[in-house]
Amino acid sequence: MIIDVRTTEEWNSGHLASAQHIELQLVAAQIEQLVPNKSQQLYLYCRSGNRSGQAKTLVEAMGYSNVINAGGVADASALLNEDIIK
Repeated sequence: MIIDVRTTEEWNSGHLASAQHIELQLVAAQIEQLVPNKSQQLYLYCRSGNRSGQAKTLVEAMGYSNVINAGGVADASALLNEDIIK
């Protein structure tokens, strides 16, 4: 599962093809609905890696055990071999 934690405006400007979108401030409220299996691998990304790092800390505190901060959108695209689409 790939999750983009940027704003809606950032998401609309381009995101990974298979990513889901949850803004950082909504991660705690929405992650369990989207990803009920807390051992499922999660890749989080944002613009620079800062917000995805915050989201990683948050979801790990909620019990998720397989979380990777994929960095910024371009880094995540390269890491996951995913195209950025608009």
